[in-house]
Amino acid sequence: MNAPLRHLSLAELDAGVRALPAAPRERGALALILCRRADGMRETPSRVVLSCRDGVPGDAWSRQPEPRELDMQLAVMNRDVATLIAAGQPLTTFGDNLYVDLDLSAGNLPAGTRLRIGRALVEMTPEPHNGCLKFNARFGNDALRLVQRKETRDQNYRGVYWRVIEEGEVAVGDSIEVLDVS
Repeated sequence: MNAPLRHLSLAELDAGVRALPAAPRERGALALILCRRADGMRETPSRVVLSCRDGVPGDAWSRQPEPRELDMQLAVMNRDVATLIAAGQPLTTFGDNLYVDLDLSAGNLPAGTRLRIGRALVEMTPEPHNGCLKFNARFGNDALRLVQRKETRDQNYRGVYWRVIEEGEVAVGDSIEVLDVS
């Protein structure tokens, strides 16, 4: 029997965020890769080749008609924040491509920042990653309020977008190095 879905309250989310360990700022790690397949299934490969054309090959983003919005090529979320918001649901419920152990705040990764992840080079885009109706349904109104709240929006709790500058293989456990901050 499945337990009923439980969404955390804003107070629980705020307390949880405050209790999280500080995320690495200069060198982090790739914790999970996700691909949203055409049949609706979510696959978690241990490695992929990030592509300048397709992002995560086979993912829903790569199946969009041309021209695609390159500033939304890879959806990235901090693993600890995602785990907190998920409240026991699998991280694949979010649908982001990469889950990382890295400080994704605007203060640490302003738009234009380049990062080396495995053999790929990616760049932080200016596109805001906001919660949507699906996010609200999956994680609750208070989770949506947490990620959209004006006073903490710069923390990028909902995540960020990266685009691929140089394609290359990435694998779970690979190091992520912040190369230059714009």
